Amino acid sequence: MDDAVDRARERIEAAAAGRPEPAAIDAALERAREQVEALAAAAADIEATLPARVGDAVQDGLREQVLPVARNLAEIRGLMNQVIRRLERVEGDLLAESNARVDDLALLVDLVTAGWRSVEHRLTRIEERLGERPGAVVYRMEERRPSEAS
Repeated sequence: MDDAVDRARERIEAAAAGRPEPAAIDAALERAREQVEALAAAAADIEATLPARVGDAVQDGLREQVLPVARNLAEIRGLMNQVIRRLERVEGDLLAESNARVDDLALLVDLVTAGWRSVEHRLTRIEERLGERPGAVVYRMEERRPSEAS
């Protein structure tokens, strides 16, 4: 029984050790934010340099096309930021749920262990009490006399 408890505790410790550190999560989120900002900067650079490269004759036609694209790009940026926030929230919820399950498992192992210890303690007390009392008289069926059988 102790081996099973030890193995269960080792598994719980291994699962707890596998939890990502908050600093690693924060670093990953920061990198994602930086990449989104870099994407936004690149998009802003494209928007700023595109009209300058085009000639005067084409510039009016491009402006008519760039305004809806800029609106679409701004909308896409907003949606990307919203997606990132939702993913961060889902990731946090998932991590919290996983940690809660590990904690529940640890509590369950402790409860089962305490239950078995209680059973073992009770059995020990019963055995001790039985050892203190004198034994019962045992009569064998073969030894009974025919006159007592009637």
